Amino acid sequence: MLIYKILRADEWSDLRARGATEGAPVDIADGFIHFSTAEQARETAAKHFAGEDGLMLAELETDRMGDALKWEESRGGALFPHFYGPLTLAHVTWCQPLPLKDGAHQFPETFA
Repeated sequence: MLIYKILRADEWSDLRARGATEGAPVDIADGFIHFSTAEQARETAAKHFAGEDGLMLAELETDRMGDALKWEESRGGALFPHFYGPLTLAHVTWCQPLPLKDGAHQFPETFA
């Protein structure tokens, strides 16, 4: 199964440079890295990244993540993927820009 992480440009750059990350400040504060399914990603972008440009969308294959990936209830009772460990480049299948156009994030054509 595929899941997605929205990263700010500096977070993506840091992940590429270091090879791993504990996540964004909100991830570190919550003790896990927040991810979204394809069905949840657009709402996540609108709710948590409204008006932010320079974002990146990373795709990850859950089979690469092992037992540290948990599905937990969150927004509206939906299950969201949460990862209890460092995110590494080996988890990422691709990462593409998530530009802002006319106030809305433009997801890549390859997005599920």
